[in-house]
Amino acid sequence: MKKMKIGRASLTWLEGGVTHMDGGAMFGVVPKPLWSKKYPVNERNQIELRTDPILLEIDGKRLLVDTGIGNQKMNEKLKRNFGVYEESKVEECLTELGLTCEDIDFVLMTHLHFDHACGLTKWDGDQLVAAFPNAVVYTNATEWNEMKNPNMRSKNTYWEANWKPVEELVHTFEDSIEILPGLRMIHTSGHSDGHSIIVFEDEENVFIHMADLMPTHAHQNVLWALAYDDFPVTSVHEKQKWMNYGYNRNAWYVFYHDAIYRAMRFDQQGEIVEKIEQDKHIYEE
Repeated sequence: MKKMKIGRASLTWLEGGVTHMDGGAMFGVVPKPLWSKKYPVNERNQIELRTDPILLEIDGKRLLVDTGIGNQKMNEKLKRNFGVYEESKVEECLTELGLTCEDIDFVLMTHLHFDHACGLTKWDGDQLVAAFPNAVVYTNATEWNEMKNPNMRSKNTYWEANWKPVEELVHTFEDSIEILPGLRMIHTSGHSDGHSIIVFEDEENVFIHMADLMPTHAHQNVLWALAYDDFPVTSVHEKQKWMNYGYNRNAWYVFYHDAIYRAMRFDQQGEIVEKIEQDKHIYEE
């Protein structure tokens, strides 16, 4: 497990599973000859996307950023369609760290699409229960409402199995919320109407988790929005805002989906100055 420290925050990436999504959908209107120079693609035009929760340890509290692909949430057809070659090992990773799922204090859900939210619940016999029973689950109010009342398009990604068992644990917010001193969730919309990012500031030490506004390092260009985005123009404006903010603050950008890098830092011109690589990539095996 890759680890790093940013100010008061210790970050550890857990193994939440993997998907393989259509490269064209992940890069929207950007032509393949451009995006394929920045991110590997397989013979089925799919790109590897990790679904790895970030364990944050700050001021004696333990928090998870999103929850991974979970286990036994998909039939074989869905696994094949989404390229799920590896399911979640979050519980095993926590055990390796001397922790249990009961030790998680907060779960920060940037949004509630299945590839982020399947790990919120788990099977206990033939019943689904909360995977992190002692945690307060934070998500944006708009996102939570759509999770529970999906429309004809979003019902394919907002699953009842991922929200009903945790309903009593969920706390929502509108524009932003400070979870701990210096750690904020900020509503952006864009990828989904309730999408949020996570910003941590401890004096000069800053990290930003852009979630699916910038799912991989290859999405750094503010104009490279996903075809999956509900509001792509909003995504572009929000990404420009928070990329400029991070460039000026010497911030680390930390990733949930990136199969190549865990984190990356840029200078004020947007040039890479430091990067933390993944331990392994499935496409290399």
